[in-house]
Amino acid sequence: MKRLVLLLALTLTACGLHPLYEGGGSGNVARGLAGIEVAPIAGKTGYLMTNALRDRLPARADTAPKYRLEIKLDDSIVGLGVRRDNTVTRERRSLRARYQLVDAATGETLLDATAGSDAGVDVVSSEYATIAAENTALENLTDIVADQIVTRIAVYARRAAVK
Repeated sequence: MKRLVLLLALTLTACGLHPLYEGGGSGNVARGLAGIEVAPIAGKTGYLMTNALRDRLPARADTAPKYRLEIKLDDSIVGLGVRRDNTVTRERRSLRARYQLVDAATGETLLDATAGSDAGVDVVSSEYATIAAENTALENLTDIVADQIVTRIAVYARRAAVK
């Protein structure tokens, strides 16, 4: 049993995996994420996305930001389930984000990527309930997409620090 544990420990160290947030709050990734300023995003969806990103990014020091995160959002609702009388019974809400991490000093685009997610919404007889479900879906989608964006930027920061 001891040999198996030792063999597994040696195998894991040889696989090349390293902790993403190595060094904690003072590590390269945390410092890189703390140097990001989120550019303003228009509309309700932009407001939700900005807040979701600020919740996930470490607090910036009082210094000028090193990077600017520019995001363009595409929020859409499409009816899926249709009854014989042409009323929609199910909707799909999609949120897509194209984001760019830009060096604030030079204006060079360091990372250009997309993120997105979908959610299903039941359309019920109460219009209020349907609108509430659509809004909840949007809030959940912004959280999911913000997680994807921050994770991708953290991986980029980790790889840039290793080079």
